[in-house]
Amino acid sequence: MTASTGIDRGAPLTETPDTCGAFPRLTDEQIRALGEAGERRPVQAGEVFYAQGGRPSEFFVILSGKVAVTEGTGDDAKVVRVHGPRRFLGELGLLEGQPAFVGAVAAEPGEVLAIPVHAVLRLVLGDPVLGDLILRAYLVRRTLLIGAGNGLRIVGSCYSPDTRRLLDFVARNRLPYRLVDVDKDQQAEALLQRFGVAVADTPVVVANGIEVLRNPSTAELAGKIGLRPPEPETGVRDLVVVGAGPAGLAAVVYGASDGLLLSAFDALAPGGQAGTTSRIENYLGFPPGISGAELAERSVIQAVKFGVRVAVPAEARTLEARDGHYAVGFDYGIEIVSRTVVIASGARYRRLVVPGIEAFEPTSVYYAATAHEARRCLASPVAVVGGGNSAGQAAVFLAEGSPEVHLLVRGGDLAANMSRYLIDQVERHPRITVLVHTEVRELDGGDGLESVVVEDNRTGERRVLDAHALFVFIGASPHTTWLSGMVALDEDGFVRTGADADGFRDAGLWRGVHRAPLVLETSRPGVFAVGDVRHGSVKRVASAVGEGAMAVRFVHEHLSQEA
Repeated sequence: MTASTGIDRGAPLTETPDTCGAFPRLTDEQIRALGEAGERRPVQAGEVFYAQGGRPSEFFVILSGKVAVTEGTGDDAKVVRVHGPRRFLGELGLLEGQPAFVGAVAAEPGEVLAIPVHAVLRLVLGDPVLGDLILRAYLVRRTLLIGAGNGLRIVGSCYSPDTRRLLDFVARNRLPYRLVDVDKDQQAEALLQRFGVAVADTPVVVANGIEVLRNPSTAELAGKIGLRPPEPETGVRDLVVVGAGPAGLAAVVYGASDGLLLSAFDALAPGGQAGTTSRIENYLGFPPGISGAELAERSVIQAVKFGVRVAVPAEARTLEARDGHYAVGFDYGIEIVSRTVVIASGARYRRLVVPGIEAFEPTSVYYAATAHEARRCLASPVAVVGGGNSAGQAAVFLAEGSPEVHLLVRGGDLAANMSRYLIDQVERHPRITVLVHTEVRELDGGDGLESVVVEDNRTGERRVLDAHALFVFIGASPHTTWLSGMVALDEDGFVRTGADADGFRDAGLWRGVHRAPLVLETSRPGVFAVGDVRHGSVKRVASAVGEGAMAVRFVHEHLSQEA
């Protein structure tokens, strides 16, 4: 065993089989196409391609020999996978500018093809066949890393609000991690002693296998992982996009591909509310369905290809008019001045109002249903509150691992707010019980939720349901407080656009603009709103994407008139 590589050179290494499309072999033609943008290099056994925590600048194809993928450093390093000829290294973080969550070292002498990452980005999105092969493999590899608990170590109590905050952040951003629970994991004490950390100082995040962050803010963790790149000093932008749900991501991709100088930000993670959806089955062009997280990841890679990275977490706090432009202020002290703005800040799920719910929110109450939340309540009965598509999708997804799912609906008919295909899935599923005219009245448990008391809102009859987790999907409120009264809102706080905004515009603001507000334009010229934040929007992913693309067209129209 060599401390530097974690490889026992006396033991033969067997290539990891490809059982899920994560480790495909390239054809001669594909290798030749990649070779035009790279160079061949000989490698020796023990040569490190990149270390865990490093930032690879090249994409490697193995031409001969074997390469071991390793986790950890020194004596703690272990081999997690082995690749042979015609396979390629890396995972999703390579394309997104993130540090490597695992390392790679030559296990045998051989030869590799090295291609700069920027050239691979062009190939990924320029060659449909090769691009889909690489992107699909990288998406599956990221899923495997998450499932295996490779990457970051979060050491803390599962009952701690700060631990929950960090877990939610890494899960929403699809980062590989493992929770080392100080209350349940026997390895926790040894790990804390190794890094000289007291239990009182938890949670801590162990990054790169060796670096300890003590109860970091999400911004600090994001900076370490490269999620919030520094803004280039380029003066006034053509466009700033606030929010990275489907509508915002569409605006970013279309705007960047059109050559606009733009910046994009999101308060938590790319994907918005759609990113919390386990499977979208009615999105055009994806007959098997696609998760909201994967749709967001694909969109982020498209944006990177065109030179734009979405900065997270970055929450907009102010919007001001300044010298004919607009200034958007963010929570970490920066300000972006732009000629136009696309408001895509979306809506946030409403909290359930039940006496004592605050005690269970850090551990047992969720406002999303992804693999992260599902793992935390596996093999336990759960309750889902809501009667719309989000609640139905959550119920179907959770029923894959939970023995019993109670879907609690305040109204009397699922068809009022849920798509027909989803109603059919819910009603056919043997582990889902639908309770209509039902509302949650009490929660009961110790350290975690154990049961919920529900009431029939027609008869007042109450009953107790066994449930160790509560998932809440009861509508959303627009995230518009940061707009500082700069644009007209409706009575519920959604942004007025087009004809709805026409009667609210200040004539002085439109002096010299000889038109009414465009379809997605607000009461201020050059400020547009798309997606869930907009009054009258259709709450569907496809319509949100369409609005994001349309907004860029209107941005061009505004800029040309301004010129």
